[in-house]
Amino acid sequence: MQNILELKNIGYSYHSLHGETKALENISFGVREGEFVAIVGPSGCGKSTLLSIIAGLLTPEQGTILVNNPDGSLSYPRVGYMLQRDHLFEWRSVYRNVTLGLELHHLLTPERLKTVDRLLVEYGLDKFRDKRPSELSGGMKQRAALIRTLALEPQLLLLDEPFSALDYQTRLMVSDDICRLIRAAGKTMIIITHDLSEAISLADRIIVLSGRPAVVKTEMPIKLTLTDDSPLAARNAPEFQNLFNRLWEDLTHED
Repeated sequence: MQNILELKNIGYSYHSLHGETKALENISFGVREGEFVAIVGPSGCGKSTLLSIIAGLLTPEQGTILVNNPDGSLSYPRVGYMLQRDHLFEWRSVYRNVTLGLELHHLLTPERLKTVDRLLVEYGLDKFRDKRPSELSGGMKQRAALIRTLALEPQLLLLDEPFSALDYQTRLMVSDDICRLIRAAGKTMIIITHDLSEAISLADRIIVLSGRPAVVKTEMPIKLTLTDDSPLAARNAPEFQNLFNRLWEDLTHED
């Protein structure tokens, strides 16, 4: 399967009155259609900056992003960006929160609203559609935030530590549920995480960045022997511990 996106020698620096701080240097990798890619690296190395560049929120100072759409078009894939916080508005019901993106883009069509209704049922939130965000658990809020993102039918999902605010047990359950649903929808996903176990259990491939200025140190394909193809089951795969040790070594070893 071909890459839908290819990053070629991406570089980016932050500028201030005190000088230049180089964040990214010669970042190159591709993302295949339907692939789950996890990006890990030391704190402050520029992972979120890289995700913002992929989202089109920042313009790289060096390098290019190539697009290879299956239909041969050159249009940039529709991107859904899910942040660490759910950013739900308390004065709106759950339903009016998940339809907010459609409202802002003037896309409140019967077909789109039918999709929202289906997602509310699939994500277990249909009975909470008239509740306020404060009446939901942390995991339910993240599900609502994902529905809001998926309602716009993105081709590429960018997740910036979306489960980091949850307690460990909830994080395991929610990441398992959400990522299985994203796979079922056939979406392509890039996720940033500090949790190496999470990266191994969710991703098809892990990209390890160095400290600032970040370069790609390693690309690690994830192949697990599983009878149950779920993120939770992945942690019991016979290859899991070896992959974790290799990933830890790559992440902590300084060239």
